[in-house]
Amino acid sequence: MAACKLLTRERATQLLANIDTVLTDCDGVLWQGMEALPGAAKTIAKLREMGKRVLFVTNNSTKSRLSYVEKFKNLGFEANEDEVYGTAYIAALYLKNIAKVTGKVYLVGNTEMAKELDLQGISYTGTGPDPIEGTVTDWKTLPLDPEVTTVLIGFDEHLSYMKMIKAASYLSNENVQFVATNTDEKLPVGNGRVIPGTGCILAAVHTAADRDPIILGKPSKFMFEVMKEKFDLDPNRTLMIGDKLNTDIMLGHNCGLTTLLVLSGVTSLDQARQMQASNSIEHQKCVPHYYLPNMGELGDLL
Repeated sequence: MAACKLLTRERATQLLANIDTVLTDCDGVLWQGMEALPGAAKTIAKLREMGKRVLFVTNNSTKSRLSYVEKFKNLGFEANEDEVYGTAYIAALYLKNIAKVTGKVYLVGNTEMAKELDLQGISYTGTGPDPIEGTVTDWKTLPLDPEVTTVLIGFDEHLSYMKMIKAASYLSNENVQFVATNTDEKLPVGNGRVIPGTGCILAAVHTAADRDPIILGKPSKFMFEVMKEKFDLDPNRTLMIGDKLNTDIMLGHNCGLTTLLVLSGVTSLDQARQMQASNSIEHQKCVPHYYLPNMGELGDLL
């Protein structure tokens, strides 16, 4: 059972001596929106100086790997394409190598997800605005693309009732695969504003289709398994850093990793303590081994 201990200098020294690879979330850990969080870039640089492999793991599907590398550079971080694992990329890999998709994907997503599908040679339809037209009478005879064999749900700023109709209708065929990038309820933006996340879009389609999707993002093991295979990672010598309990920290527990919660994003220490006090097995999976106020403080301990 994880202890949710404050990471002190002594504990950090002992911990990092037994860690080869550091996985870190991005939003709420390294940056907020388009602003890097204080000290985060220096911490990443220090970890690399210590010989640690650093990999970036995010549920955000709104950027391809190339777009993420550009963002890292603009915010003062060093990163290359092979170090970035976002759900747009992970979904494309899954559809090509695991699902072995033939035909087309109906994509409730965005142009960055489309870029990753293009790179894997996967055909798709559905991107861009698709406003509702007509009435129920028209919708009952709505033409569907017979080549669609998979529905993929990600973040789609153009979500519409028409897209929900089409996605659920394709999924009424049990042979059509149902895949989603992640279940995050909202984006960590703060400022008294709530930006619904992919989980909200997925919930609508899931409810209408009455089918359970395959979830690829955190806390699913799939993201880690892809990295583990590529880099021959040892879970016992891997640290997962994140700001969200039911994605970042649960991923760590699901994969046998050591976990560090930073309180610079969507989670408070009180919330972590509530999970720790719970008798629920699922809640216990959300309890981190260690916590710190922010990523910059980790650098100060190194």
